[in-house]
Amino acid sequence: MTPPGSGDPSNPFQSLLGDLMGMLGNQGPDQWQMVRAFALNVATGGEAEGNIDPIKRIQVEQLSRVAELNVVEATGMPVAPDGRRLTCVPVGRGDWTARALTAWQPVLEALAAPPVPPSDAPVTPGAFAPEGDDPMGGLAAMLGQWATMIGPMMAGLQIGSVVGHLAHRSLGQYPLPLPWPPADELLLVTPNITEFASDWSLPEEEAVLWVCTRELATNVVLSRPGIRTRLDELLLALATSQAAAQQDLVGRLGQLAGGDDVEGSGLGPGMDLASLQGMLGDPEALLAELLTPETRQGSEQLTALAVVIDAYADHIAAKVGGTLVGAHAALAEAWYRRRTERGKGEQAAGALFGLDLDQHQVDRGRAFIAGVVERAGEDALARLWSPVRNLPTPAEVDAPGLWLERIDLPDPGEPTDDTEA
Repeated sequence: MTPPGSGDPSNPFQSLLGDLMGMLGNQGPDQWQMVRAFALNVATGGEAEGNIDPIKRIQVEQLSRVAELNVVEATGMPVAPDGRRLTCVPVGRGDWTARALTAWQPVLEALAAPPVPPSDAPVTPGAFAPEGDDPMGGLAAMLGQWATMIGPMMAGLQIGSVVGHLAHRSLGQYPLPLPWPPADELLLVTPNITEFASDWSLPEEEAVLWVCTRELATNVVLSRPGIRTRLDELLLALATSQAAAQQDLVGRLGQLAGGDDVEGSGLGPGMDLASLQGMLGDPEALLAELLTPETRQGSEQLTALAVVIDAYADHIAAKVGGTLVGAHAALAEAWYRRRTERGKGEQAAGALFGLDLDQHQVDRGRAFIAGVVERAGEDALARLWSPVRNLPTPAEVDAPGLWLERIDLPDPGEPTDDTEA
């Protein structure tokens, strides 16, 4: 008997797989469009967002001007590297999602890279017909190829879900200390700020000013060309390493699902069911497969910089807030609790980019900033960001005194007075 083809209704499951693979083989819908559509649906609940109230826009603009002057004074640095002024723009969750996807697209595309080069040949019915006495009717071979082809689509849906959920938690442009392309605008997600103020019984105008201050302080650091370049390098290297590990894992799943004859499996050629069930039934084993030495090292370096940048922005916000915000103590406490009780979107987004941002890491960054100020005063904080060699290593984040000692050493790449011409 001829086995059911991809469009044979007598075997609905196999028919579904065949139809999906046919669509993928013919390069169906653009993956990035799918990611954007899914992320926007998660962010907005599938409902159209209304326009931001003009009065809210005016309020944000006025408060951002006050915040900008104070941030420049507190940091000793311009909010943008070329000295231009930034306009803080109130946006909804959907708008923030669309802009975040555009800003992070190079890294996200590297994370969702296809595990194998796509084939130009379309998938046709009968392409997965069994060879010889295959008791699975060709299903094992189809599952093997399906596991390889569906990987990028699932990765894209995961990315869309993560960014969409993050939109529900983001108060501003930087819920994660990740660089955005240079721009004249800085985003504030005012619906979320309103909820934050209400949840903690805080004056909304003061909450807006606090968030403006913190976002501007973060932008001071992330817009510096050297810092942005270093973070981009770490992000892309980590994404490439994670994608390679995922490709290896997908390849192994494909071999188990549709590989050669496995002696003792009881299924004949095509499927090692026991090994496949063992892998899929042990999530920790699967995660261990993805945590290669390269990804661990990259994650540690990225996390170290991220927690210091976050803590620095918190420090500036608290410093400025002490003079501008009446409820600055309550705001600082609410902000800290919100950061250490990260919601679903923030936890998943951190993991997606390789960031470990739990309470231990938050406290680690705060302790580093406090240690630097205690030992060398506020002026020493500006040395964090210039030159790039001054960026703390993971070990130095746990020992601010060692960082201060290192940055006082002469740069081995610079000539000294004793160097002969």
